[in-house]
Amino acid sequence: MSLSRVNASAATLTKNRTEDSVVPASGMCVTCVDGCIGMCEIGKSAYRGHEVIYPQPFGVITTAGEKAYPIDYSHFNIMGGVVGAQGIEADPDKAVFPNVNLEVRFGHDNGIKFRYPWIIPGIGSTDIAKNNWEGLAIGTALAGTGLTIGENVVGMDPEAVIKNGRVVDTVDLKRRVKLFQDHQRDGYGAIIVQANIEDTRLGVQEYAVNDLGVEWVELKWGQGAKNIGGEVKIRSLKKAQLLYERGYVVLPNPTDPDVIRAFERGAFKEFERHSRVGMVTEEGFAQRVEELRKSGAKYISLKTGAYRPAALAQALKYASKYKIDVLTVDGAGGGTGMSPWRMMNEWGMPPVELHALTNQYAARLAAKGEHVPAIVSAGGFTFEDQIFKGLALGAPYVKLIGMARSPIAAAMVGKTIGRTIEEHQVPVYVERFGNSVDEIFVTAADLRRELGDDEFEKVPTGALGLYTYYERLAQGLRQLMAGSRKFAIDHMSRDDIGAITPEAAAVSGITYVMDIDKAQVDEILGA
Repeated sequence: MSLSRVNASAATLTKNRTEDSVVPASGMCVTCVDGCIGMCEIGKSAYRGHEVIYPQPFGVITTAGEKAYPIDYSHFNIMGGVVGAQGIEADPDKAVFPNVNLEVRFGHDNGIKFRYPWIIPGIGSTDIAKNNWEGLAIGTALAGTGLTIGENVVGMDPEAVIKNGRVVDTVDLKRRVKLFQDHQRDGYGAIIVQANIEDTRLGVQEYAVNDLGVEWVELKWGQGAKNIGGEVKIRSLKKAQLLYERGYVVLPNPTDPDVIRAFERGAFKEFERHSRVGMVTEEGFAQRVEELRKSGAKYISLKTGAYRPAALAQALKYASKYKIDVLTVDGAGGGTGMSPWRMMNEWGMPPVELHALTNQYAARLAAKGEHVPAIVSAGGFTFEDQIFKGLALGAPYVKLIGMARSPIAAAMVGKTIGRTIEEHQVPVYVERFGNSVDEIFVTAADLRRELGDDEFEKVPTGALGLYTYYERLAQGLRQLMAGSRKFAIDHMSRDDIGAITPEAAAVSGITYVMDIDKAQVDEILGA
């Protein structure tokens, strides 16, 4: 059985002519006929070439790989018992699920506080991020969690002021940071500014710290979707030329007269902007961490992707040695931008395997008394059961779960519902709940009471969508944790889950479900 879908996908807007009869290995139709117009990926590549590498339509989608990995988080079940409670008094009137404390604190001084144990780990210069930032930033701030501004935001901003190769003013980054800061409540949550090679050269993080009041900055080695730098498509010749002048790799060359003429006559409609591949060295890493600390950054994190185990070990070792506050480890399979489709499916360490190794490596460092940063596990998480399993598998080192695609989806749906309300065209599926914001969004009444009428009316529906999604996750997670008798995140442990297949047990180190509690069982029943 093939684990991959080849040659046809909704992501590349391709399909097989003989959809019910496809060769598993190649993905080709069993009968490839002379005269076919080329609906499959091979056929479309015959006339659109490199354009078919990327998911489409660019700018209005997020994407995730279709590969079915042999092991995923569904191969674990959550364990529960009937005795006691951790994190609260073992009293049936007190040990109720609404009393589960989901708050987490971390950082070198324990000064970062989140109401919920999850974060959006990095969305940057893509249209899908920019067009939904209002909902993402305000919703995250109101919920009291974290949001990372990803790479290339300054470089992509045509209104950014750059002098002598360094940024001195921005429009987009300033707006993104301010939207969060203006809605942050009681110091909960954080806005983080990430940087890749181009951002570092521009001095983006120093600008964010000194001019925008950002406390937390992040170094980036990669992500789970791809092992090359960030990419976007550009539909404007003028903007493509601006980015080329700012030092980005832009294909085809927008300053070439032949390319300009081809673009103007419609031979192609989009340029590609690519970031460079990083070259990690310990010396360079140590130097950059020191520079950021001297610039005034209070907290520093590192985000790495689904690279081979040696690279993961490097990330953990460097984070430990140079006292990084947070390390995000992002498993293969998903992305919010223009990741090459085949790469997204066929590259990198799958999430369970990557997270299992992360736990092993962190434990080795801890056993030697070395610093272990707060770890964020990312890669395909969407619901409370997966969040629970991710926290348990990575315990006690994983403090947060990283999610990007599902929060964007919630913000997009909230925004869309808001537009239909304004246009008095609420879809029937939604209209059964009402025709107003207060009727449709189940969190509206409580949030209106907390914020007051004037402030609540300013909250965009995209933010309400994200906030309400988070509220669902929080209640669901509290229920699961209460059932496992864990009433605070710090009490979660690896034995809160069991592997339901021997293969999952072997990969993760989580006990096979038939072997759980053997010693206790013998004690209860008698050897």
